Amino acid sequence: MKLRVWLAGAAAAMALGSAPAEGQQAAVTGYLASAELPNSLTLLPPPPAKGSAAEKRDKEAAKAALALHGGPRWDLATEDAVLAFPAAAATFSCAIGAPVTEAGTPTLVRLLRRSFSDLGRSPYPTKNKYQRPRPFTVNGKPQCTPAMDAALRKDGSYPSGHAAIGWGWALILAEVAPDRTDPILARGRAFSDSRRICNVHWLSDVEEGRMVGSAVVARLHDSAAFKADVAAARSELAIVRAQGLTPARDCAQEAARLAAG
Repeated sequence: MKLRVWLAGAAAAMALGSAPAEGQQAAVTGYLASAELPNSLTLLPPPPAKGSAAEKRDKEAAKAALALHGGPRWDLATEDAVLAFPAAAATFSCAIGAPVTEAGTPTLVRLLRRSFSDLGRSPYPTKNKYQRPRPFTVNGKPQCTPAMDAALRKDGSYPSGHAAIGWGWALILAEVAPDRTDPILARGRAFSDSRRICNVHWLSDVEEGRMVGSAVVARLHDSAAFKADVAAARSELAIVRAQGLTPARDCAQEAARLAAG
C-alpha cells in the first residue's frame, strides 16, 4: 500500500505518486505511537453505498474534475501528488509567505516530516477494511500520476491519505504562522481537493481524509515534542521573515492555477 510502503522506508516515488527518479528516503518516526493514533474506523462512516445519493454526489464531483484534465489546475494537482521531501516542504510556502527549506527552517521541515508519519498512518484501518475502488478504475479516465497506476489500484481509496496529510499540515502550519491562517487553510483545502482533480479519489474520500487529519492534529497536542517543535518552528519562521526572504516557488503561477479550478 503506497503510503504505508513509504512509511516503511521504501521508494518515495512508488509510495506516494512522485517520479521514480526522486529515489528513496528513510522512514521518519512520528510523534505518536501506533496505539495513540485516532482510529479512523471509529471516526468515519462506511464509504457511500452503491446507488445512494452520496455515491451520486461523488460521481458528479468526479465528472466535474475531468473537465480540468490537462489544464493549469490539473498541473497543480499533479505537483500536489508529490509528498516526497524536499519538494513537499515547499508546498505551503506561498500560503505562508516565506521559504520553507531544510537549510533555513530545519525545525519546520522536521515538524512536517514527523507529522507526515502520524497523518499518513491513521487512515489505513479504514482503507484496508473497505478497499474502495478509485475513480479512475471506475470511469476509465486518466489520472495525474500514471506511473503509479498499479500501486494505486491496490491501495484503498477511502479515505484519502493525501487529504489527511495536506489538511493536517495546514492546521499545523496555521499554528506556526497564525497571521496567515486563512491562506494556509485555503491551500490545505485545495491541496486535498487535488486528489479529486487527479481522478484518484472521490469527493467523500477527500472530505473524510480531512476529518482524519483533524483528529490526528488534535491528538498531536498531547505530545510535548510536537508542541516544542511548533513553538521552535514559529520562532524560526519569524527569523526568516525578518530577513525578507521570499518563496522560491512561483506564487503568481500557483494563484493562477488555483483560480482555474
